[in-house]
Amino acid sequence: MNQPQPRPTPMPTQESFLPENRLLLDAVSEGIYGFDLDGHAVFINPAAERMTGWKADELLGKTIHNFHHHSHADGSHYPHEDCPIYQTLKDGKAREISNEVFWRKDGSSFPVHYSSTPVWQDGKLKGVVAIFRDISLQKQTEQSLRQALEQVQALSEQLASENSLLQAELEDKRGPSQITGSSDCIQDLQKQIRLVANTDSTVLIQGENGTGKELVARELHQLSSRRDKPMISVNCAAFSASLLESELFGHEKGAFTGASSRRKGRFELAHKGTLFLDEVAELSLEAQSKLLRVIQEQEFERVGGSERIKVDIRLIAATHHDLQKRVEQGLFRMDLFYRLNVFPLKVPPLRQRAGDIPELVQQLLKSLSQKLGKPLAGVDAASLKRLQQYSWPGNVRELQNLLEREAILTHQPILKMSSIPGSQAAPVAGKTLAEVEASHILSTLEDCDWRISGPGGVAAVLGLPPSTLRSRMQKLGIRRPK
Repeated sequence: MNQPQPRPTPMPTQESFLPENRLLLDAVSEGIYGFDLDGHAVFINPAAERMTGWKADELLGKTIHNFHHHSHADGSHYPHEDCPIYQTLKDGKAREISNEVFWRKDGSSFPVHYSSTPVWQDGKLKGVVAIFRDISLQKQTEQSLRQALEQVQALSEQLASENSLLQAELEDKRGPSQITGSSDCIQDLQKQIRLVANTDSTVLIQGENGTGKELVARELHQLSSRRDKPMISVNCAAFSASLLESELFGHEKGAFTGASSRRKGRFELAHKGTLFLDEVAELSLEAQSKLLRVIQEQEFERVGGSERIKVDIRLIAATHHDLQKRVEQGLFRMDLFYRLNVFPLKVPPLRQRAGDIPELVQQLLKSLSQKLGKPLAGVDAASLKRLQQYSWPGNVRELQNLLEREAILTHQPILKMSSIPGSQAAPVAGKTLAEVEASHILSTLEDCDWRISGPGGVAAVLGLPPSTLRSRMQKLGIRRPK
């Protein structure tokens, strides 16, 4: 004969608690729900009523998920079988949740932190107790802290940007403040600068290394309506293709390995001012494409970001290359060339304006006198004549370096130039310019023990980038003897 099975002990109900237990549960500030194995509410304390607006007699014996937990914060449907409380009823595992909302009777919601804890009796699951609290104030505090941190970060970034701008402005004021010379070619150049300076037209400055292309760019900026804003310079040859994009456009935090914070690029720093792209021919084809888009649209995105940033800049580019030939060789985009070549300026090499050398020497010595703290009045007549006879493949930069070296060595206010390169063989009739240049580079290489780069190297003496010097040596067939 079959024995009748004992009925399972039911989950305690609202009425089954002893009075003293009810007093304790009613005094708790957290909301408390009790659920039986069917997911029906069997207990609701006053704190839960106050927080949700639902009275106990409206919810007891019902699946209250459909009343206060029916939707996610964005309003999308929240099936009760996905609810952690009901999952605890299935597997008996406790859960704690902090990223959901409960819905009030009036249709509003509040962020909630709740736990669902299984209730066991004699090793059997009897139901679940859910304890919850309104964390609106905590969320507001967290939001306020996030906003404060964002403001601090923004201020920090602004200070860093302002520091960069200040450094750029200080850099802008170093060295001679004007283009020096009274030769016809320099006078023509200055006329063209005055014509275009106060426009927003893009200018392409071309000329050999050391001729003063950046000085021309500074002059354009100082004569423009943007003179009160910074001129930001970028040497396109100084950065790898992968880093140049970040340098120009900036990057977001985490955009790549090492990007530990957000950083503004040169385009942003030059907003309302002037952006000077030196050695623009060194840009990779990919970077050329992105630069073209920015020029056309006057907006860009930081590396790793999606926000489009609008800028108002005046663009000046410079190169010692023949960009037209680079276009023909497939090394430079034709459409970008025409975008940059709106108003071309050609800076003459020093050998074409030897008559300007006395004036240049005086200006450079004045600057060196302040830099070195020495009284420097000039150079003697014989030295000046030899300076004017020399071909200057490194142009004004080479002249400046030579004068600085002599100024360091001298103890007299009048310099007697003892180491003018190639002075013993100044341009000789019957020799081509290439032959004279090769002879000068070779003699300098021998003087420097064939050290090309670094302090005291040939590149520094001649005022040339090491890459340019190596390129000239290869073109002229100069090799170190074995």
